[in-house]
Amino acid sequence: MKLNCDLGESFGSWTMGLDAQAMPQIDMANIACGFHAGDPLVMAKTVAMAKQFNVAVGAHPGYPDLVGFGRRSLNCSRDEIIALVIYQIAALDGVAKSQGVKVSYVKPHGALYNDMMAKLDVRSAIMQAVSDFHGDIKLMLQATPDWQQHQQEADTFGLSLLFEAFADRCYDDNGSLLSRNKPGAVHDHDKMLAQVVELAEQGTITTVNGKVLKLRVDSLCVHGDNLTAVNAIGDIRRVIGQ
Repeated sequence: MKLNCDLGESFGSWTMGLDAQAMPQIDMANIACGFHAGDPLVMAKTVAMAKQFNVAVGAHPGYPDLVGFGRRSLNCSRDEIIALVIYQIAALDGVAKSQGVKVSYVKPHGALYNDMMAKLDVRSAIMQAVSDFHGDIKLMLQATPDWQQHQQEADTFGLSLLFEAFADRCYDDNGSLLSRNKPGAVHDHDKMLAQVVELAEQGTITTVNGKVLKLRVDSLCVHGDNLTAVNAIGDIRRVIGQ
C-alpha cells in the first residue's frame, strides 16, 4: 500500500502542517490547489519538495471555502463542480509542469470528498471533471464495500480509480467512517497500527461493532498536521514493511 498525505495547505503568512517532515516518508502528496488552502507559492514549493523526494503529485481540490478550510458543503450545480475541479487541477498542473512534474491523480478535499462518497450526482460530476482533464489522471476515493459499483461508474467515463483507507479512523458497519461525534471515531496509536496490520495482511478492516469488511485498498491516508501524526507515519511504514 502506498501512503498518501494532504500537504501544501499553508496560505500566505499562515502555516499549516509539517510538510518538510512528512514528505520524505510518503509516496503520494495530495497538494491543495488554492480553493480551501494553498496559494501559488506554496504549491510551487510543495511540488518542488515532492520532486526532491520522488513523491507522486496529486491535485487536492475542494469547495471554494478558505474561511471554512473546505469543510463546509456547498450546494453547487453539476456544471459548477465540474468547472471548479478542472480549474484547480489545471492550477496545480501548470505549476507542476513548470518543474517537469506530472499530476498523476486527484483526491478531493474535505466536504467535497464527503459529498462525493455520499451523493451519486456529486461523484458523477467529479468523475466527469477528472475524465475531461487532459492526461491520464486517476481519481482517488474511499475504499468501501461498494468499490465495484464505484469502478463501474468510473468505467463509463474511461476513468481509473485509486481506493484509499484511513489508518486512524474507526469504520461503521456500512464501510463509512464513524462520525467524529461518536466515541472511538479516531483510533489511538495502538489501534491505528493494529488496523494497518489487518489491512496489510488480510485486506480487511474490523468495524466499530466487530464486523469484518473486505476492502480493495491501493493507498493509506496518513497525516502531517502535527508532530505525533508525522512520527506515526514512520511506525506505519515499518508495519507495512515498505
